[in-house]
Amino acid sequence: MTILARHLTILGRVQGVFYRNWAVETARGLNLTGWVRNRMDGSVEALVEGPRDAVERFVLLARQGPPAAQVARIEAKDVAVGGHESFQKRPTA
Repeated sequence: MTILARHLTILGRVQGVFYRNWAVETARGLNLTGWVRNRMDGSVEALVEGPRDAVERFVLLARQGPPAAQVARIEAKDVAVGGHESFQKRPTA
């Protein structure tokens, strides 16, 4: 099983729509680790780690997000695996 980490920047109407809570529930449901946080520019940033298929599933689901979100696009890049133990919300950056 290949473990990978992917850094995401989610752009669109993604703050004030429970996107971070949705991301935590979705990531934990897929047994992913990492974090999610709002950014001062109105985007949401996330780092997801886990098996390739679960990470790819999260990215696919993140394009929709919670019902009130309107995701315009996601910028994704692979990054080094950091060995996170759980998936958490972080303070705004």
